[in-house]
Amino acid sequence: MLTIDKDTFQQEVLEVEGYVLVDFWSESCEPCKAIMPSIVELSEKYKDSMKFCKLETTKARRLAIKQRVLGLPTVAIYKDGEKIAEKTNEEVTKEGIEAMIQQYV
Repeated sequence: MLTIDKDTFQQEVLEVEGYVLVDFWSESCEPCKAIMPSIVELSEKYKDSMKFCKLETTKARRLAIKQRVLGLPTVAIYKDGEKIAEKTNEEVTKEGIEAMIQQYV
C-alpha cells in the first residue's frame, strides 16, 4: 500500500488511469487504525486490479476538504482521476470495502 501526501496525491491518484482506492485516515482516529490491517489485506488480494493508497489527513487538511472527506475513516475509489465511490464512518468495514471494490474489478 502506497503512502501518499498532499504533494503526491495529484500524481498518484488524480493522474492515474484505472482504479485507485484511497484510505483517508488520521493518527488520532482509532477506527481508522483498527480497519487498516483489513485494507492492507484487501490491497494484497486486489493489487492486480486496483492501486491502493493511504493519506494521513492531519497533514493534508485542505486536500481532504477539497475531496469532500468530512468524516473519518473514509475509503474512496477513484477511476481515471474521478471519485466514483466512497464509504465513510460506520460503513467502513472490511466487508463494506470489499463489496465496493468488487463493483469495479
